[in-house]
Amino acid sequence: MSKADFPTVEQLTRLQIEAVARWHQEPIANDYQGIEQLVCQQHEYNYRLWHEEDTARSPSATDQEIAEVKRAIDKLNQARNDMIEQVDDAITQCLAEQGVSATGDAPINTETAGSAIDRLSIMSLRLYHYREQLERDDVNSEHREKVEQRIALCEQQHHDLSTSLQQLLNDLFDGVKQHRTYRQMKMYNDPSLNPAIYRSKTSG
Repeated sequence: MSKADFPTVEQLTRLQIEAVARWHQEPIANDYQGIEQLVCQQHEYNYRLWHEEDTARSPSATDQEIAEVKRAIDKLNQARNDMIEQVDDAITQCLAEQGVSATGDAPINTETAGSAIDRLSIMSLRLYHYREQLERDDVNSEHREKVEQRIALCEQQHHDLSTSLQQLLNDLFDGVKQHRTYRQMKMYNDPSLNPAIYRSKTSG
């Protein structure tokens, strides 16, 4: 995949925004290809995480329900982080296929492209649910004004992050910045690294 063939940030964010709206109506198949397929899968994990988090904070949730939701959140969060790495690995592969190699002293961004795509995913979810708040008929004008202000702020942040990510991708494919996949190396889901897990096995 060449730089010209690599999807633009505008295309990726449109995918995220449209998927959120469609998922709230009906399940949709991830029939994308390449990097877009990975972005959509990662985005789906964020979508599912968002709604599990809502359930966990329900005042009527029982202790058992909260425990079940917490375990689901852990699994989804692990899957989400795994997908961030897969997106970055795919970018590494694209760069290698194009023979792009930045010099050893080229700067490295403070976050990877995969991480920025993840943040845009969350931002698209936030925007959808804030806009949903404007449609409620049980709120007053003060509530709507607060929501409108937050939507404006989210839109500005989404725009800024999108612009910065596109510049990062341009720099990566131009070879003026280095790209690396930073492994999350989460410990809490590893039975050999989480003390609460391996100690329970020895004590049992």
